[in-house]
Amino acid sequence: MSLQALLAEVDHDWHAAPGGEATCDAALLAQARESALGRRLLARELAAGPGAALLAPAPGRDAGAVARRWPRASLSALSRDLGVLAFAPAIRAEIRREPVRRMKAALGSSYLLALDQGVWNGRATAEVQLALQAHLARALLSETAPAEALFAMFEGQGRAELAAWARQRDPALADWVALLHPRHAQAPAHLPEKPVLRVVTHHESRVAGA
Repeated sequence: MSLQALLAEVDHDWHAAPGGEATCDAALLAQARESALGRRLLARELAAGPGAALLAPAPGRDAGAVARRWPRASLSALSRDLGVLAFAPAIRAEIRREPVRRMKAALGSSYLLALDQGVWNGRATAEVQLALQAHLARALLSETAPAEALFAMFEGQGRAELAAWARQRDPALADWVALLHPRHAQAPAHLPEKPVLRVVTHHESRVAGA
């Protein structure tokens, strides 16, 4: 992936000051992405902060490697599965017919991931368990679009789990996960390392074989 294509994927919010004041408006940002000088300036800005592991200059570093390996759609699917797995304690505790029907209809085969004791035993502290159950209950109560509410919740939690894991294993991937979405405080991560690694490896092999 070229630097131009990579920068086009970065959410506009990362080019704003932390307080929310934009460093450039949308039109100027688009112009910057179209010029070599503008792209260098944007990349330098990100490399000095949220994209340090992904974009900071280093011998042999290919900033586009992570982006090629993990396109947005693949990361979305991975994040959703990680989120479903992270919510396993709450999903397994939910036995009412209608909520279970909604989750199965929305998630398809991913629903089984939450039930698979071989991937993760689902052990969590009482505090985490209660928080997950409360979040799941709110999403299931969505009257207008319950499936979208579930997807948003699972993907958000999954990004938090992936970022926490990648900070230790693949910092450039952690940067890429963050830069694709507006900056905000991430949900607390609680999945152990091995279940995350299993899901990441599974999705990575699917992407490589596609």
